[in-house]
Amino acid sequence: MSKRSHDKLLFTGADWTFDKVGRVHDAIAEIAHGELGLDTYPNQIEVITAEQMLDAYSSIGMPLMYKHWSFGKHFAADEALYRRGQRGLAYEIVINSSPCISYIMEENSMAMQTLVIAHAAFGHNHFFKNNALFRQWTDAKGILDYLEFAKTYILHAEERHGARAVERVLDAAHALMGHGVHKYPRKRPFDLAEDKRRQQERADWFQQNYNDLWRTVPRPDAVLAEDEDVAERKRALGLPEENILYFLEKSAPLLAPWQREILRIVRNVAQYFYPQKQTKVMNEGCATMVHYTIANRLHEKGLIDDGTLMEILHSHTNVVFQPGFDDPRFSGINPYALGFAMMEDIKRVCEAPTEEDRAWFPDFAGNNDPWGTLRHAWADFRDESFILQFLSPAVMRKMRLFHLHDQAEAEDMVVKAIHDDRGYRDVRKTLAKSYDIGALEPDIQVMDVDLSGDRRLIVHHRVANGIMLDSLEALRTLRHLANLWGYPVRLVEVDGKHDDVLKVHDDVEPD
Repeated sequence: MSKRSHDKLLFTGADWTFDKVGRVHDAIAEIAHGELGLDTYPNQIEVITAEQMLDAYSSIGMPLMYKHWSFGKHFAADEALYRRGQRGLAYEIVINSSPCISYIMEENSMAMQTLVIAHAAFGHNHFFKNNALFRQWTDAKGILDYLEFAKTYILHAEERHGARAVERVLDAAHALMGHGVHKYPRKRPFDLAEDKRRQQERADWFQQNYNDLWRTVPRPDAVLAEDEDVAERKRALGLPEENILYFLEKSAPLLAPWQREILRIVRNVAQYFYPQKQTKVMNEGCATMVHYTIANRLHEKGLIDDGTLMEILHSHTNVVFQPGFDDPRFSGINPYALGFAMMEDIKRVCEAPTEEDRAWFPDFAGNNDPWGTLRHAWADFRDESFILQFLSPAVMRKMRLFHLHDQAEAEDMVVKAIHDDRGYRDVRKTLAKSYDIGALEPDIQVMDVDLSGDRRLIVHHRVANGIMLDSLEALRTLRHLANLWGYPVRLVEVDGKHDDVLKVHDDVEPD
């Protein structure tokens, strides 16, 4: 390499400095914004130690978080594995906030810092800011203030009511966290100023709601017909309700206002992460496509040398590696591998389509606008719909995807879809369905309350594909639900298609 070309390099050697990180960030920003058309939040890049990275793991990756014993438990377990060399650490953690916070490890080489800045500070950052689910459900400008408010609120609750009392509420709320989200847009979940202003208003509303609700307990001389009584009771309670934490926050008869506020905090945090559950393939595919493209452009422009590019590509190859089904390392489809393969394929279809591509993707095949097409996909789809719309026969062949029908009681495994036109569509449809969050998580809803008797809460699990709940796990979770409700809880499992009762679990009392 000549001295002149050497002078263009953003850095040499493995050691990083803040000056080098700044130069790399600015060079990446020029490509990301100027060439790829990415639209990002302002970046805040923080260098942390391995121990701080473990700490971020334990508190679900957030820079501010209230205290709970489970976070310490996760930290101890992760640290023990890391110290024994039985697990590695992520090169980065990125926060969906504005500014977008990217944590990079001080142990990284300068080549790895370059990769993760492109991956996190621009790839993930663009996806967070532009994807419709994140735009509907998250407030990037308010999340850090909201977490500071939550941390302070729970700390004050511990000082006033005792750590054990607060921990009991948090334990129950965390157990129900997966059933504490609204699955359809309502109002924006985070508004710190509004939350502070409405704290007393909410407390007054809860008390009024309590009075109105329990004043309607039927008397022996009630004259309403039974069906009218049930309909009125469900209307007053807003039933059925799939957001169990929301229902408890609004209607649990024995909770104090501070306990309701803690439930609200936990469900807001759960709601904040809800889009990430639905966009793992797209989010990681976007970030991987961005870092791969930017790294190659930096090399083409003479800003990084061959050794740096090779180090980046070595890490990239490990990230997108997809073990075969018979490989001991196989644990399913790698979201990085599937996402990146689909993103690269979209680019290929836009620039050099085959006749097969034109038949499958007439809307964008040969449009010569790969990044515009990718930005559209990143903005308007989630994993399920993205795969259903963009997975091509070429990718299915490359990844050797088939649709297998395998039942435990059957002697044989049946290949239901092969590599022909009908088979491709069946494979695509089946794979897309496997990313449907509605099919992956149990559908559990609050159905009724026995106001005239012992105030038993009745929840239904709508069984899909014959998959029942694990009895022991259900018992443990119902115990937490009963503790928040304050009265017995009954779980009924019903067939999702025909509403036939499949199992009635024993009532669980609060302890």
